[in-house]
Amino acid sequence: MTTAQMLDRRNAPAARFPNPFLDALLHGFGAPEKAIPCRFLYDAEGSRLFDRICLLPEYYPTATEKQILATHAGDMAKAVGPNAHFIELGAGSGGKAESLLDAMPSAQSYTCIDISPEPLAVTRRAIQRGYPALKVTAICADYLGDFALPERGDGPDLCFFPGSTIGNFERADALAFLMHWQRRMRANGMMLIGVDLQKNVDVLEAAYDDAQGVTARFSLNVLARANRELGANFNLSQFRHRARYIADPGHIRIDLISLMDQTVSIDGRDFSFAEGEALHIENSHKYSVDEFIDMAAHAGFASVDVWTDPQRLFSVHLLRAGD
Repeated sequence: MTTAQMLDRRNAPAARFPNPFLDALLHGFGAPEKAIPCRFLYDAEGSRLFDRICLLPEYYPTATEKQILATHAGDMAKAVGPNAHFIELGAGSGGKAESLLDAMPSAQSYTCIDISPEPLAVTRRAIQRGYPALKVTAICADYLGDFALPERGDGPDLCFFPGSTIGNFERADALAFLMHWQRRMRANGMMLIGVDLQKNVDVLEAAYDDAQGVTARFSLNVLARANRELGANFNLSQFRHRARYIADPGHIRIDLISLMDQTVSIDGRDFSFAEGEALHIENSHKYSVDEFIDMAAHAGFASVDVWTDPQRLFSVHLLRAGD
């Protein structure tokens, strides 16, 4: 699904799509390749499991990005300049924003944007408590939307998008996302964005299929969610988590594989799965440093600096928006 299609569906009248999860499943299961959008992985149980994934020894992105930010926050703050207006896309970055705010004592404001009200409220309270001098605003919205940003005085915008969340977009949609935010930012505004890097296939696949099976439980939870919320009848033992690296263009593809011929009922409708059929739930795109800089340039951003860890597992890019 393209970014434009995502926006069209998200902005559709509520009466047409009264249950976004149900609508997504009915639409995705009716496609030639069955799929569930990855955003539905993150219900309360999915978020709890993802927190566990972030602590796994195989899952390098979270710890590596935190270390990059902790090591280089001073250099990042110096490059951004004083009196910044901090805009975080997505709530609850697990201390990553705090590493930067600690290095930016002159920051004027902090705005957090997230589609989920609960983590948004938690983040707003935590930032306000930790940085009482900041003007803190929470906006419950899809950060691909056209909601109003708060008034900001002098000082640069700094849009923070951590976690390599951009990897969940297909490459064309990642470009559209960057173009969207390049247009939204004021002239010379900056974006600080975490980007996972291409690397050894064994390292990548282990990160998304760990020895303890937490990532498998995370993937299968979306079927359990359909059973809980939609009255579906998925037998979780008849699906297997699979994470594979696809070299062209370079992404981890995550599927749930049907272990037998079976029929699943959702909202009174039956859907057949053949043995070995894949239910696609997520892609996680990986970039080279140069490839991402080139993509950002096509979106109207100039590369200011890039920081990586010594093993070059992960990168944090500072980009400047053009006029």
